[in-house]
Amino acid sequence: MTTTSTPSRTVLERFPAGSPRGSWPAEEYAAAQRTQGHPDARVVMDLPTDQFLVVTDTTTH
Repeated sequence: MTTTSTPSRTVLERFPAGSPRGSWPAEEYAAAQRTQGHPDARVVMDLPTDQFLVVTDTTTH
């Protein structure tokens, strides 16, 4: 039996890229999430929706 794992992302929050502060609110939120137990929380850009996403990676079996 072979077990494979597929990484997937969980979106914790979305922030508009057109904000006057740019990605800073997303970066601040990601930092807060890391201190609250989500060590892999990070910001990625979703180009189709023009949003910054705070995501975590999860592994499913």
